[in-house]
Amino acid sequence: MQSELKKIKIPNRMYLTTEIKKDIFKKYGKSEADTGTSEGQIALFSFRIDHLTGHLKTNKKDFGTQKSLIALVAQRRSLLDYLKANDIERYRAIVKKLELRK
Repeated sequence: MQSELKKIKIPNRMYLTTEIKKDIFKKYGKSEADTGTSEGQIALFSFRIDHLTGHLKTNKKDFGTQKSLIALVAQRRSLLDYLKANDIERYRAIVKKLELRK
């Protein structure tokens, strides 16, 4: 079963357009204008992580991207830890919705 994030069509040039961000925040946040919720941020990080992972599969020696990917994973992990500590139900919901391992 594929994650909903992987089903989003990506334009050729820019992978993260304003429309894609609004769509992600609309699906996972409270609204498309509310970009600060932890769920919306985690979903956005997951989308970026999926994109960078695909890029690194074809460009194995792109170490700048590799460093950025590790930083994104750490940011997502810290937001997940925050949710887990403060609201376990929201944490479980977003992990299930995004199909993250944990």
